[in-house]
Amino acid sequence: QVQLVESGGGLVQAGGSLRLSCAASGRTISSYDLGWFRQAPGKEREFVAAKRRSRGSTYYADSVKGRFTISGDNAKNTVYLQMNSLKPEDTAVYYCAADAYTGSNYYTARGYGYWGQGTQVTVSS
Repeated sequence: QVQLVESGGGLVQAGGSLRLSCAASGRTISSYDLGWFRQAPGKEREFVAAKRRSRGSTYYADSVKGRFTISGDNAKNTVYLQMNSLKPEDTAVYYCAADAYTGSNYYTARGYGYWGQGTQVTVSS
């Protein structure tokens, strides 16, 4: 199994950028479908981005498309979420997730069996 630890969250002004990191241990990230989710207070956890193991296909929620980029560094066994042009509505706890195979559930939390502890992102207006 794989263990995931997020970092890189913080406070940023609207329009700014952050890069979240998710360091994996136990197994190589190339063995997994990878995802980023977020959860704002009082709201359900929602899909942000995913990177499939096969062919490296990437997927994004409409709300972040064109602003966020998911990528992986196999040498560092780390997956990243580059977030640009941040908006106050991006404020949430961000979680990385992994699973050996998500299939058509890559955009749902139930598709992933492994989760990090989360990192807080706060965007001020």
